Amino acid sequence: MTAWPGLGGSCAICRGWARGRLCSDCLARFAVVRARCRRCAIELPGGAPECGDCLRRPPPFERAVAAVDYLPPWRELIAQFKFHAGLELAPVFAELLVQAVRRAEAPAPELLLPAPLATARLRERGYNQAWELARRVGRQLGLHADASLLLRLRDTPHQLALPLAQRAANVRDAFAPEPRRRGELAGRRIALVDDVLTTGETAAAMARALLQAGAAQVQVWVLARTPRPDIGGPDA
Repeated sequence: MTAWPGLGGSCAICRGWARGRLCSDCLARFAVVRARCRRCAIELPGGAPECGDCLRRPPPFERAVAAVDYLPPWRELIAQFKFHAGLELAPVFAELLVQAVRRAEAPAPELLLPAPLATARLRERGYNQAWELARRVGRQLGLHADASLLLRLRDTPHQLALPLAQRAANVRDAFAPEPRRRGELAGRRIALVDDVLTTGETAAAMARALLQAGAAQVQVWVLARTPRPDIGGPDA
C-alpha cells in the first residue's frame, strides 16, 4: 500500500493503530478496486467500458472517476468529513482519489474545479469539502485548482431528500461560471471534484454550465459513488 498521509494514531475505522487516519488492514478491506463504467463510475462487472444507462443517455461529462462506493464505512466517514469538521480525513481521501485517477488513466485536465456550495451553506459549515479535496488532489497531480471560477447561484434541497424524478429540476440552472471570468473556460479541459456522485444530476448541471461557457471537455472526479440499490447502496 501507498504510504498514507499523517502521523501515527488511531484508525478512523477500526480504532487500531495506524500511521495515518486509516490503517493498512482497513484500506485493504474497504478500499477495494472495482471495475467501473468510465462514463458514470458505477460498478460494472464483466469488463464492459460503459453501462447501459450511459450508452442510452450519455451524461454531458465525458468521464467519471470514483475511488470507493458510498457504503459503510465510507458513508459514515464522509458524513464526518462533510458535516462535522472532520478535516483530518481530507489528506487520506485525497490520496484515495489520486490513486483512482491514476488507475483510470483519464485524459489529463487543465483545471480542477470543486463543486461549489451556496453562500449560506458555506457560511454555516465554514468550509467546502469539495475544495478540501480538489486543492490536495491538484497539488499531488500538478494541476491548478480554482475555488472561485464556478459558482452556485442558489441553494437547493439535498438530492437524497427528493424523489428521483425531481432531482434534475432541483439543480437546473443552479450553477454558473463567475461572470467576469467566463472567458477563462474557453477551450479548457475541466475536472469537477466532489465528495459523492449519486444520480449524477448535480454533476450534469455543473458540466452543462461549463460547456455552455465554452469548456472543451468536463470530467467528474469523486471520492465515492453511490452503488446500484441491488447491491445494498442507498437509492440515490
